[in-house]
Amino acid sequence: MTTTETRAVRDHVTPLPAGSDTRPAPTWHHAEILEHRPEADRYQYLRLHAPTIARTAAAGQFVMLTAARQDERGPVLPRPMAIYRRDAEAGTIEVVYGVVGDGTRKLTTFGAGETMLVVGPLGRGFHVPADTGRVLLVGRGIGTCSLTTVAEDLAGSATKLVAVASGRTPEAVIGAGFYRECGAEQVITVTDAEATSGVEHLRELLTSTLDSEPPQRILTCGSDRLAWLCHELAERWGAEVQVSLEAHMACGLGYCHGCATGTRSGPVESPLICKDGPVFRLAATS
Repeated sequence: MTTTETRAVRDHVTPLPAGSDTRPAPTWHHAEILEHRPEADRYQYLRLHAPTIARTAAAGQFVMLTAARQDERGPVLPRPMAIYRRDAEAGTIEVVYGVVGDGTRKLTTFGAGETMLVVGPLGRGFHVPADTGRVLLVGRGIGTCSLTTVAEDLAGSATKLVAVASGRTPEAVIGAGFYRECGAEQVITVTDAEATSGVEHLRELLTSTLDSEPPQRILTCGSDRLAWLCHELAERWGAEVQVSLEAHMACGLGYCHGCATGTRSGPVESPLICKDGPVFRLAATS
């Protein structure tokens, strides 16, 4: 592992250009749960009826889910969740999340027919101009859920898509089937269990595959080491890297200032992941 790969990605990001920010105004729903079930490995699949969010959410945006029923008392912090896919016609959004703590364990107790407070769409999503010839998506584990709406938006367009889906085991890989449904020209699945997810292996695979027709934009989420690989490949190909950052949040709206990207070292606060991101441009490492 190089020195660059050991650096925290969140300390080396800059906001996307102001002209690319066209996010819709957030709203809230007491959304009906249409489906909620285990999804491979330790994940959960959740489908909600939230028409305004489904209609307006941009690729890479997220929602805040509150794991408290309307008659419950006591403070409950909402959880930020990437929008895995959305269906404007049906008015639904889908979320795939990992069960990792008390809050997400509480989320699993909600069943079909109940309602859940959902706020969104939130944050600044990915920016892929219409004249982009090829996009490379690189996702690891649950981080892949931040990338799938990009594939959804590119389906049927002239922009070619190559996607990497990485996980600990084949069962932990998310999104590969969905990428294929969206018409990706190539979907690469790699896992720790099969010893195919290492940086060296991916570097060799992606350079041999894409050097002749490289992507103009590389979008990534879920792994710092893969983000730095994307940065290395972007320098090789003259491409731009956009990275979606994950963080604990209390509000998701920029009020609490609890999700700054870096360590505060002066009077100016680092960009907020919820308000200025979660998607940022990965800058130079100097």
